[in-house]
Amino acid sequence: DNDGFGGEVSYQRHLGENNRLEVDLGWRDSNDVDAFKLVGLYQWVMPLDGNFNWFVGAGAGIGSFDAGENDGTFALVAGDIGIEYNFDIPLILSLDMRPELGFNDKYSDDLDLDIALGIRYQF
Repeated sequence: DNDGFGGEVSYQRHLGENNRLEVDLGWRDSNDVDAFKLVGLYQWVMPLDGNFNWFVGAGAGIGSFDAGENDGTFALVAGDIGIEYNFDIPLILSLDMRPELGFNDKYSDDLDLDIALGIRYQF
C-alpha cells in the first residue's frame, strides 16, 4: 500500500508499425517503504477509431526497497492493457492497468494491480 507519492517516468520506442518497447522507472515514497523499480514491457498497439488506440503488453522488472530494518531487492513479471489518444500535436493521453506479480516474501510476493493515467510528450 502506498501512503505517499508514487510515480513513473517512461520511455517508448516503436519497433514496428504496431509494436513498441516501453521502459518505466517507478518510485514510491511512503510512510513505511521507499522503493524503486525498473520495468520493461513489449506492447502491441491496435487502432480503435481515428487517433484512439488500445494496447496490450507483457514484460518483467527488478527493484529495490527500504523498509527500515527490512530492505532488499525484488523481481516481477507484468502485464499491461490500456487505451490511448494520440493528439495531432506531440501529446498522448493514456489510461492503463498493469497487473504485477512480485517475487520477494519481504516486499511483494502477490498480485498487485496498478491503474495509471499517462501524459506523454512525443519527440
